[in-house]
Amino acid sequence: MNILVINAGSSSLKYQLHHMESQTVLAAGRVERIGSDTAMLTHEAGEQEYHRVLEVLDHNVAVKHVLRLLTDPQYGGVHDRAAVDAVGHRVVHGGEAFTQSVLVNADVIRQLKKLYDLAPLHNPAHVTGMLAVEANLPDVPQVAVFDTAFHQTMPPYVYRYPIPTVLYARHKVRKYGFHGTSHMYVSQRAAHLCGKPLEQLKIITCHIGNGASIAAIQGGKSVDTSMGMTPLEGLMMGSRSGDIDPAIVPFVMAKEELSASEINSMLNKHSGLLAVSGFSGDMREIMRRMDEGDAHATLAFEMFAYRLRKYIGAYVAAMDGIDCLVFTAGIGENAAVLRAHVCNRLGFFGITLDEAQNARAQPKERRISTETSQVHVFVIPTNEERVIAEDTYRLVQPRHAP
Repeated sequence: MNILVINAGSSSLKYQLHHMESQTVLAAGRVERIGSDTAMLTHEAGEQEYHRVLEVLDHNVAVKHVLRLLTDPQYGGVHDRAAVDAVGHRVVHGGEAFTQSVLVNADVIRQLKKLYDLAPLHNPAHVTGMLAVEANLPDVPQVAVFDTAFHQTMPPYVYRYPIPTVLYARHKVRKYGFHGTSHMYVSQRAAHLCGKPLEQLKIITCHIGNGASIAAIQGGKSVDTSMGMTPLEGLMMGSRSGDIDPAIVPFVMAKEELSASEINSMLNKHSGLLAVSGFSGDMREIMRRMDEGDAHATLAFEMFAYRLRKYIGAYVAAMDGIDCLVFTAGIGENAAVLRAHVCNRLGFFGITLDEAQNARAQPKERRISTETSQVHVFVIPTNEERVIAEDTYRLVQPRHAP
């Protein structure tokens, strides 16, 4: 079975075509700058690569180009459109309405539209992607896979905020959490690498990229996570502030005469590593400048590492212990210096880092703690697209059964 995985953004569309039986990716690519006559289409299938600048005025046109390339004799992964058996969509926010992946139908689309306020930059784009696929592949089943679904196992005392109950009742103001597919995938891989049932483990997963979140996973279920109602809460990130005193918001708005839109932009796009370093939200650049003695880069790095370490400690307390610590995503998988900075200050939990393994780039999936460490520490590359493909396969397979 061939499953097309799509992540539709407001002006972009990323995709991968998975062959489920062989567990291989037949083709992958992205369309950027949708809505312009200078859109960039990048496509890869095996050793073949395709790059082109062209006019792509909407997502419907983008999907047409993707399907054309997927079935191209030279660049394609399949022989014709009929070989695409199902389409899985990444959806950022499922609210309380969606606690697991679902087959897309008219009712699901209606419910997703009601959630636009919770993810105004993401959910409308996801729905647009679904409608574009429906227009081009009308008989192909589609599945929505939600970033928030994995965290719906959090208990009320974790996901509720200490604010008036009426705000939860009317507007569902609560913690939802994000990066759920990533946290789920790497926790399952950690259990496999430990050789123990997931149900017996207490795992802390650190998804650290430009957007960053950490999750406490006990018995295979998310019991807490750092992101909240929106992805702004929690860890310091590339351009997001993470946790701050809420009173800062009205104070700065009054002092600087900022609108709600401007303060929202400041906290999401002009804060975090970018704001503290003064030059970049890219951890690679920050570590390079830190090595050169840049005081602002050093401060940004130390703030980032400290807040990460503090969350890890809090989640050990929340679960009354820890068996595995996992680093994943761009920074988590590649920043050995950061991993060492964090782990070497967690020795009281029984964490002992293997410096040589931590410094290695290969294999990508590996244990970086010593054999005598009481806690297993892993680097595990995330694979959210694989999770989406597998969930899609699980839901559509009965429809294809003989």
